[in-house]
Amino acid sequence: MSAALALGRLVRAFFTEHLLQQKQVSPQTVAAYRDTVRLLLTFLQQHRHIPPDQVTLDDLDVPVILAFLDYLETDRHNSSRSRNARLAALRSFFRFVAFRCPDRLEVTTRVLAIPRKKTTRRVVHFLTRAEMEALLTTCNLDTWKGRRDHALLLTLYNTGARVSELVGLRRSQVQFGPSTVVQLVGKGRKERAVPLWKRTGRVLRAWFDELGDATPDVAFPNALGTRLTRHGVAYLLRDVAKRAQTICSSLTTKHVSPHVIRHATAMHLLQAGVDLATIALWLGHERLETTHLYLEADLESKERALKHLAPLGSPARRFKADESLLAFLTSL
Repeated sequence: MSAALALGRLVRAFFTEHLLQQKQVSPQTVAAYRDTVRLLLTFLQQHRHIPPDQVTLDDLDVPVILAFLDYLETDRHNSSRSRNARLAALRSFFRFVAFRCPDRLEVTTRVLAIPRKKTTRRVVHFLTRAEMEALLTTCNLDTWKGRRDHALLLTLYNTGARVSELVGLRRSQVQFGPSTVVQLVGKGRKERAVPLWKRTGRVLRAWFDELGDATPDVAFPNALGTRLTRHGVAYLLRDVAKRAQTICSSLTTKHVSPHVIRHATAMHLLQAGVDLATIALWLGHERLETTHLYLEADLESKERALKHLAPLGSPARRFKADESLLAFLTSL
């Protein structure tokens, strides 16, 4: 068995046996890892002149992996976050190689020791309620596409769903009744139930009735009757946002994406007084620390807190008991 053939078998075993059978990762994870391996093989072919079917394990040493990571940032203009995501995929593969090929432990150990880059923690961008209403108003309800986009946007905002959860949503996952509920399947195959406003429930019921039996069990199909893609949702959002700028000028300075609408859902829940733990369950966050970034970005809460602090040069506020409370205590 040649080394090149061994690499091919390892790659196939990594995806079919390790990721799909043993770990049962999501299709999104498989796609991300697949793209990383494909990019690495393309890099080796272009910059090392090694055809993909001739790459050996010995070709994948630390200098090559570091050069590949630099290529992602310099030539492909990937961010440090994207670079770290590609590195995480490679680490997963090399941990598998260490298990299947103990004789290559020296190489795999060096690759696994490559550190992640520190990234800047960005401020969360979100839309205001007025901006969200402008997006919904822009949808032309006289057309099939406009009614679909309106139902999609309203569901996306109501649930705070990830775009992968939305494009994979089936009509059978929506349970109509006195209170309409959507069953979402998020990262790590974690399921969660999200209640819908009555407005969203009415719009979805009308939309599903319009679809009838003409399409498969797809909540938001494209013009061909198949499920929308992530890029399709991003495209329709850009189109709706561009038209909404005429009635809401603040949208001209904002990049509208599915994740920005997800951020808007979280921020509006927070501003309405919903606690962080409930918001974490609503969004499907595994860790509460992930939800905490919305509290850090909520300027309105910080402004309310600032009002309790006297500015410099003014006398400090002292506690003053409520007179009715004093009267109650005196009566005891």
